[in-house]
Amino acid sequence: MSTSRIDDVLAHIDAHLDSARGRWFELLRIPSISAQGLTETSPHRADCLRAASHMRDLLAGMGFAARLSETRGLPGVIATHHKAGPDAPTVLYYGHYDVQPADPLDLWHSDPFDPQLVDHPEGPRVVARGAVDDKGQVMMVLEAVRAWLDVTGGLPVNLTVLLEGEEECGSPSLATMLEAERDALKADFVLVADTNMWDRQTPAITTSLRGLAAVEVRISGPDRDLHSGLFGGPALNPIRALTRILGDLFDADGRIRIPGFYDGILDIPADVLASWRATGFDEAAWLGGIGLARASGERGFSVLEQNWARPTAEINGIFGGYQGEGTKTVIPAEAGAKLTFRLVPGQDPAKVVEGFREFVTARLLPDAKARFEVHGASAGLVVPVDLPFVRAARAALEQEFGRKPVLAGCGASIPVVEAFERQLGLKTLLVGFGLDDDCIHSPNEKFEMRCFHRGMRAEARMLAAFAG
Repeated sequence: MSTSRIDDVLAHIDAHLDSARGRWFELLRIPSISAQGLTETSPHRADCLRAASHMRDLLAGMGFAARLSETRGLPGVIATHHKAGPDAPTVLYYGHYDVQPADPLDLWHSDPFDPQLVDHPEGPRVVARGAVDDKGQVMMVLEAVRAWLDVTGGLPVNLTVLLEGEEECGSPSLATMLEAERDALKADFVLVADTNMWDRQTPAITTSLRGLAAVEVRISGPDRDLHSGLFGGPALNPIRALTRILGDLFDADGRIRIPGFYDGILDIPADVLASWRATGFDEAAWLGGIGLARASGERGFSVLEQNWARPTAEINGIFGGYQGEGTKTVIPAEAGAKLTFRLVPGQDPAKVVEGFREFVTARLLPDAKARFEVHGASAGLVVPVDLPFVRAARAALEQEFGRKPVLAGCGASIPVVEAFERQLGLKTLLVGFGLDDDCIHSPNEKFEMRCFHRGMRAEARMLAAFAG
């Protein structure tokens, strides 16, 4: 791909930024709230269907073969532009057209579905629900594609677009849709733009995701709630039994004491670890931003390593007995807790869950009984940094920003990435252009115009780099 053609595409993006923003605003005005659109009687079902049709028609107008993929819930949008030839790679781009509810509405400075271009000392920004997650990033990618088509009449790669309509409510139809559309979604790799930059000047490639195992444990004792004066002392208290076990989860160094918990964990590649250490990450500022002064994770690891590359056990909720106002002198019949384990590549979620069962069972007091419920489990993922498409993305991002992208980890889980690997055998390239302060899922969600603009340019460069 000649340098002049890429330069022409970038110049086209720069010259047509206003029209790109206008198309972005059209999508933002549709209140496609999937959590309120799944059933026939849901208040935003018509809006979600309108968003799906809007994106299908937009892609068709760009020259894609575009259609809806019906599900039991909300449809996906599948569009293909496979004219680059058999020697060009096929890229599957994934995004989603649905958004979170906008509540609480009284905290918004403007109507969440009336996008506003707002001046700010850091530069103009667009404020609306879905501004960055994910409508802004979807349109950023598609506007880069549009620029290639307008300037050259084609694309440097064969491109398939998959837009989901249920990402913000747990993707209940995704697995079925991926299986039904397996042939249509064949590709060399997946591109996802639903993550963040390192900072306003520095791009990032997310190369690892933590997995998740969510478990609920309930411990029961007496056959009914008891008066703590009449029965206190000899009667087993399930809250005491539960907290005794939970308090035993960690040793003095913050390591988790579940048998076999750390089995199989993969080492962090040396170049990735070096990239983290070169970021200049300010641990004190990061902790201070959440009102803390020191890290409480596993001793011997930096904050970034604790957050991106080490597994955790977090108690998300604990319940049992009387929790109303005043005092009620009761020994409850049952107590429970909800926990999530964030898992890193190499750990087996099923083994972790079974290890937790064994850990709890081995510590039960006499007469105590435990039962467990698993609310979901997925493995951690790593994208090898030596894959050709990762190398291409690194080079393209450095060209655009004048600095090497951070090879970042992510402490959270993105289930769709695991689904692509498990069901379709595809690795995913995660390159997004959001910022940590974009208020994702919160009132006054925003996407900075600088990020939208530079993101379009970077996406255009990456398409050329993938072809090379």
